[in-house]
Amino acid sequence: MQKKQNKLNLDNYESEILEAYENGKLTLSESETDFQAIAHNTMKKKRKINIRISDNDLSALQRRATREGIPYQTLIGSVLHKFACGYLKEAI
Repeated sequence: MQKKQNKLNLDNYESEILEAYENGKLTLSESETDFQAIAHNTMKKKRKINIRISDNDLSALQRRATREGIPYQTLIGSVLHKFACGYLKEAI
């Protein structure tokens, strides 16, 4: 049985990239490797904490995490990380 291949409309640059990929000529750049290491180190969990929050807030976080398809602890950690790094700001 043959695979059904989709016909792509590629420009010259895209065709060159596809050809290089298919011939195994593409390699990771050093900067891409660095980004992977940075992302890996960022996501390392080093410390555990205990916090007390209201039942309503926890329920809201659990519902949001369910909609996002991730565990609620991961969502909480992500929000805290973004706030600590300055990506989230307080609404005034």
